[in-house]
Amino acid sequence: MSAPTAPARTLVVGEALVDAVTTPAGDTEEHVGGSPANVAFGLAALEHPVDLATWIATDERGRRIEQVCRERGVALTAGSQGAPFTSVAHATLDETGAASYVFDLEWQVAAVPGLTAYAHVHTGSIAAVLEPGGSQVRAILAAARELGATVSYDPNARPSLMGRPEAARETIEASIALADVVKLSDEDVAWLCPGQGLDEVLRGWGELGPAVVVVTRGGDGAVVRVTRTGEQLALPAPRVEVVDTVGAGDSFMAGLVSGLLDAGLLGGPEARARLHAADLADIVPAVERALRAGALTVERAGAHAPTRMALSRGQIGH
Repeated sequence: MSAPTAPARTLVVGEALVDAVTTPAGDTEEHVGGSPANVAFGLAALEHPVDLATWIATDERGRRIEQVCRERGVALTAGSQGAPFTSVAHATLDETGAASYVFDLEWQVAAVPGLTAYAHVHTGSIAAVLEPGGSQVRAILAAARELGATVSYDPNARPSLMGRPEAARETIEASIALADVVKLSDEDVAWLCPGQGLDEVLRGWGELGPAVVVVTRGGDGAVVRVTRTGEQLALPAPRVEVVDTVGAGDSFMAGLVSGLLDAGLLGGPEARARLHAADLADIVPAVERALRAGALTVERAGAHAPTRMALSRGQIGH
């Protein structure tokens, strides 16, 4: 009998920062966050080996991020701690639990050593747009693809940081063209593609290269399109009581990548070939996992990532 295949190792590239969250009552608490970091934590909670290439300092907030990464089983790549200060996202929650953000950050990323070790690479949000790091991220994605890794991308648009939507869209589409799987929200679509219908955006972005494009719609679930076949399906979200939406999209992204990794549709050149030959029925289980992960996250305050056991039981892991 042959030895079992080791799980595909994933590299997440992007910002890890401190979320300073202010509630409607005016209370503020600090939590470790950043969209890519949350995806890395979500993948680790779902028992996927994962490293994070980021840009933090060795200040108090940076040490806290390092500690949380260690506790969550996420390793930082060499060069991740060269920043002059650790970035902060100031999030203000409204009465519905929705968050608006103001950022105090700068972003770049060091070259990642040992890129051949990673079968899948994920990036998104500020990291793929804000310069000088955005160009560095795209260089890492291109190099990883050349080495055979699959790529996933979540634009997770931040209008306050990304300038005019026309310019941001051009940059974002450069990353979409490098990706095998793209996830975005209906809010991303509205900002980046005003006046365009959802079907038009899904079709157009699929034609740039990704095999699968998924749009999340909050409590209304998600729409998934398979580029090769043109199949498209709207899937409902589980009904839950929302505490806040912080980290919901990141948990969805982690659940989506997790499901596709488990199905052998991400994680190396053979997986890429299977993904690009897949039909809708092959993809739907991963989207359903993603929807469960996002729903479990909004039931709790903060960006809590559900574990594999919690997903099977329908409960957030503690």
